Amino acid sequence: MFLIEHHGKELLAAHGIPVPSGVFVPAGGDIGAARTPDGPVMVKAQVAAGGRGKAGAVQAASSPDDVARIIAGLDGRALNGKPIHGFRIEQRVSFAHEAYVSLSVDGEAARIRILVSPEGGVDVEENQGRARSALALPDQLPDVVKELCAELPSPAREALNDAVPRLADIFLQHEATLLEVNPLFLLADGNWVVGDVKLVIDDNAIVRQPAIQTLLERHPDIYPESARKLVHGFDYVEVDAQGEIGLITTGAGLSMQLIDELKAQGRRPLNFCDIRSGQFRGDPARLIAVMQWIVARPGVKVVLVNIFAGITDLAEFARLLVQAAGQVPELRVPIVARLIGRNLDEARQILGASDLAVTLEPDLDHAIGLVLATLDGKGEHRG
Repeated sequence: MFLIEHHGKELLAAHGIPVPSGVFVPAGGDIGAARTPDGPVMVKAQVAAGGRGKAGAVQAASSPDDVARIIAGLDGRALNGKPIHGFRIEQRVSFAHEAYVSLSVDGEAARIRILVSPEGGVDVEENQGRARSALALPDQLPDVVKELCAELPSPAREALNDAVPRLADIFLQHEATLLEVNPLFLLADGNWVVGDVKLVIDDNAIVRQPAIQTLLERHPDIYPESARKLVHGFDYVEVDAQGEIGLITTGAGLSMQLIDELKAQGRRPLNFCDIRSGQFRGDPARLIAVMQWIVARPGVKVVLVNIFAGITDLAEFARLLVQAAGQVPELRVPIVARLIGRNLDEARQILGASDLAVTLEPDLDHAIGLVLATLDGKGEHRG
């Protein structure tokens, strides 16, 4: 879950981290109703993507008219394929220098990677020669941070030596996978302020994070994938709003592989889905939810089901699929079901006896071929 900057800063501020004062104006919202900070401000598009500065989505403003003009020019746009959800209008910081810090999970090393640099800002990638990096276990962080910062020049050394341990505590407490501050503003008086933050929370940890749950409950429109997972208990991510193939699949790896294969064929899958079929327990609710999300996109022309699992009873799955389709009458496109597992013959009988426009094909390559044929107007459906 990639927090927009405004929410990331609110979370840091709740832990006592210094951030510039600011307000959030939602996309299409009333700018005049916002109590903006006094004096010069920064207008920052709120989008779950990097590269905002170089894309012109972060701009300085000296008056309310400037603020309105900047927002009018950005409102309704997307950045790197991600929608702009609103704007943070925050007090401009008078700083003496910019530094950089990030903490991230290194899955291959099973450690936390810490990166600190006395140079930050939009050109941070070009100034990595003076950066220092290390890997550490959580209980090693204080000592490793101290060693890294000791190698930096002043005043970055003192500021980062204070900032990084405090940020590391937040990183661990909220089970983040990334916490990046760029820039970390160093002030003339020796203090520091977070200029910008990228904060990514592990979706699987949200059930243990009440502050993040509250955020999702308040802003499901900004975080639809994470909000869905919190409510429904599985992953559904829309990858192409104009997609032509809806996916009902289980297993994250197989789902991603299937998306790659379809894209390689020049096709447009609508979504990633790990429905976790082993957790159905006789309830079609998850299938109903996915079908409703799929039919909400009018570009979908066919649904591909891919269930390859040892736990799932395919007879039960077939019954639930038929029940779910009955609850979503708007689903009028053909369904190709690639099913592998126990009770396949019984599942075939259940689907064959139903009114569902479904073709059962145990071979994945053949199933994909049927999907492509359907898109090309050559589909032939059988139970």
